[in-house]
Amino acid sequence: MKLMIASDIHGSLPATERLLALFGQSGARWLILLGDLLYHGPRNALPEGYAPAEVAERLNTLADRILCVRGNCDSEVDQMLLQFPITAPWQQILLEKQRLFLTHGHLYHPENLPPLGAGDVFVSGHTHIPVAERRNDIIFFNPGSVSIPKGGFAASYGMLEDDVLSINALDNSAVIAQISINP
Repeated sequence: MKLMIASDIHGSLPATERLLALFGQSGARWLILLGDLLYHGPRNALPEGYAPAEVAERLNTLADRILCVRGNCDSEVDQMLLQFPITAPWQQILLEKQRLFLTHGHLYHPENLPPLGAGDVFVSGHTHIPVAERRNDIIFFNPGSVSIPKGGFAASYGMLEDDVLSINALDNSAVIAQISINP
């Protein structure tokens, strides 16, 4: 299974258009969005090309291929614009050997984990900082942010392909980090 994973769009139309173009080229079956889709939030500056209604329109073109969790900036009003569910605080994807636990990262996070088993993958956004690492028996994966990157990193997204999670730069798809989900 090939998956694209993105987080923290925050209403940026240029970032959304680039992400959707890459998704179309990737061959991924599903686009996983880890929340904070339309609103920039009170702690963030307006991202480039801030156009929440247009971002919603673009995302709706792929409504049947998007899996999403709710971010701390997402609301019921946002759900009214979007044609796919965004209000679940977490979701899970079961793979052959492990599970991907998907969440935004403001409720569950590395210091407050849900019950996870050895080999499971904790997938979150929220910090806008890319992470691909194994801690003890759990893999932690954060694709960074497509619109408001932090920590000196480039805007980025994630991919799961052939049991490898990678974080790629949005502008040129260069690999920022990667990790195998099978030891």
